[in-house]
Amino acid sequence: MRQAACGYRTCGSQPLVHEPDLPTRASGYGVPMDKGRFAVPAGVTDWATALGVAALLLSAGLSGSHPSGGRELLGSALLAAGGLALAARRRAPLVVLTVTGLCAVGYLGAGFEALAVSYLVAVYGAVRAGHRAVTLAASVGLVAVLHLTALVVRGGPPREVVTQARNTLELAWLIAAFAAGEAVRQAERRAEEAERTREETARRRADEERLRIARELHDSLTHQISVIKVQSEVAVHVARRRGEQVPEALLAIQEAGREASRELRATLEALRDDETTPPHGLDQIPSLVKRFRTTGLETTLTIEGHPHAVPAAVSRTAYRIVQESLTNVARHTAATTASVIIGYRPDALAVRVDDNGKASSHPAPTSGLGLLGMRERVTALGGRLRTGPRGAGGFTVQAELPTSEAS
Repeated sequence: MRQAACGYRTCGSQPLVHEPDLPTRASGYGVPMDKGRFAVPAGVTDWATALGVAALLLSAGLSGSHPSGGRELLGSALLAAGGLALAARRRAPLVVLTVTGLCAVGYLGAGFEALAVSYLVAVYGAVRAGHRAVTLAASVGLVAVLHLTALVVRGGPPREVVTQARNTLELAWLIAAFAAGEAVRQAERRAEEAERTREETARRRADEERLRIARELHDSLTHQISVIKVQSEVAVHVARRRGEQVPEALLAIQEAGREASRELRATLEALRDDETTPPHGLDQIPSLVKRFRTTGLETTLTIEGHPHAVPAAVSRTAYRIVQESLTNVARHTAATTASVIIGYRPDALAVRVDDNGKASSHPAPTSGLGLLGMRERVTALGGRLRTGPRGAGGFTVQAELPTSEAS
């Protein structure tokens, strides 16, 4: 690996402030769960509920008065289907609401006298998902259909018809299911709002801490480094003006002062890169490439795939990778050309930076801070980073950033 690898240290910045761990979400309706707390998978809960309701309906339907023969088989199948449909109530609450309502009408028409428990559970799930108006309209319609079904199938005096329909679907239970779903929905909304507030508070505190550190670094180091830099440059200038040989130690101090000044400036810029200024992202990469062309580095930009919106964190990380890679190519290598490739994929964003710099037979002992900063940024997003010499000569930096889970 060439010596340029150890040069990845100037533009990158390691996280100096670690934001506190934030709550994670459990699957399902998105109820905030603390890290480490055991949560039963939503699929297991849904199927357990569906099987339990199906068993309850079959038990209640077959234990009471019910027809025999083909109607018994049809009614039993509808009882079981209404219960099992609840397994999909989270993914398709309105579909499950429709299926359970039709099953309730079907087994009532077949002669079974059973409370539509599956429909009540579907009402709870649909309201919890936010479909209040549709659920209310569907429930009113179902009550009317059940009355009509009881009238057609049973016949008899109107009072007996009404009594039969109310035994099939108790209005009180329907109202209770509706109210329970709405109460849980409101509680989840408040919990999500509280979680967002905690995240914003933690982010604001982290930004404030970043700015405080930036001020401390500026107040405590900028002056001293500037003095060292100026004094060393003056000493070198005076020595050369007198025709004296400049000591190697003095030249090293001069270069160290310049490098420290650049490092501090880059660090302060990174620390101050918070929400108060527009973040750099994919949109700024073309102008970034254009700026490097003015330095004499022939830089090209290629876009592959169909550009589409990506999470803000992915966009910022892509910009930083390109910025740090090109800066180190220009600063630490003898490269004359560099290419930047941005590849849009359905579930990821690929970033690649290649150059034609000279490789060294002596590998760098450790990675620079810039390379480490890149790796930390990519790893935080669940992506992958690969760096190393190219077979055709030069160096390459390749990153793959997932876009489906990043925020």
